Amino acid sequence: MDASGFQRIDIRKVKTPCYIVDEVALEENLKILQNIKKRTGCKILLALKAFSMYSTFPQLRTYLDGTCASSPNEARLGFEEFKKEVHTFAPAYSEEDFQQIVKYSDHIVFNSFNQWNKFKSKLENSKNLKKNKIEAGIRINPQYSETKVALYDACAPYSRFGVIKDKIKDQNLSGIVGIHFHTLCQQNSDSLKRTVDVISKNFGEEIRKMKWVNFGGGHHITRSDYDIDLLCETIIQFKKEFGVEVYLEPGEAVALNTGILVSQVMDIVDNDRKIAILDTSAEAHMPDVLAMPYTPIIIGSGKFDEHKYKYRLAGVTCLSGDIIGDYSFPRELKIGQKLVFLDMAIYSMVKNTTFNGINLPSILLHKKGKFRLIKKFGYKDFKRRVWVILKC
Repeated sequence: MDASGFQRIDIRKVKTPCYIVDEVALEENLKILQNIKKRTGCKILLALKAFSMYSTFPQLRTYLDGTCASSPNEARLGFEEFKKEVHTFAPAYSEEDFQQIVKYSDHIVFNSFNQWNKFKSKLENSKNLKKNKIEAGIRINPQYSETKVALYDACAPYSRFGVIKDKIKDQNLSGIVGIHFHTLCQQNSDSLKRTVDVISKNFGEEIRKMKWVNFGGGHHITRSDYDIDLLCETIIQFKKEFGVEVYLEPGEAVALNTGILVSQVMDIVDNDRKIAILDTSAEAHMPDVLAMPYTPIIIGSGKFDEHKYKYRLAGVTCLSGDIIGDYSFPRELKIGQKLVFLDMAIYSMVKNTTFNGINLPSILLHKKGKFRLIKKFGYKDFKRRVWVILKC
């Protein structure tokens, strides 16, 4: 759903701050993913690290094949709430974590042969709670990436992720049935195609011994300019060449442009520039604004020099750098006015914090003019996250 679609949502009675996820927009994304599955025969997983709003799982599981997890908690959530395949990868597993991951996972991917050799004996005769034999995979590092932001480049020099070409050739792959790679970040299918070409050349011998290959995430499949035909051609050709099953595990693409964050102007101060203080926070409620960094789009706003009335929008926490961005508006902002931030379903609810003790935004589902409150947060949620009660 584009901005015009969210403009039709009546936010007058909504208490701020709150996230709103639109089920119709989510359905539109899922149909795109379903079409790719039909055309290629690939399987598509939901990456929980980007979107784990499990109240939407009944809708998502109709279209997707399962979830991918990075921790015992995510694996358990996928097992209990999504009820389909669970694929788990982490840079390293502790003994305690691995005992839990084995219960819930259908596929476990190892980041190194040290980890594989440490835990492979535990997989030989193990089954998960669904009584399924667990399949093992190894993550490779093709040492090729087109990701521009260093923070998200999994193949940067000295990356901790995956086995490089020179370190895999002499390894015993017995017991390993899958290969996983993840090199993309919000990129189009041309980047994937070039990456697959490099991997096919450098790891082809190993791939031919496998049952499946996971192309990882970062595919912005549901973006309007995404080349779906090239993605399908790449998957079909890869399957034909190597005779393996292909998985994709998008996170952002599943919930891209399906959610908003509604906030309210609490005050406007003038310190050589007008600064609107909102009841939300970049630091606490939309952390990728500071980490990426990027300036989120607000319905009815423009770039700083685009409209007459210019403002810096700031968060409500005491962090000096809690700045959302510089914007302009065709009309003056008023105290009490509501602002709508677009594309806030992904990497928001999964990463937000209760810094300063401010409440997390409520979570609502919207469908055709009707709202359903999923969760409202308060003091107990804050206290539960920061206090440890010791009982002697």
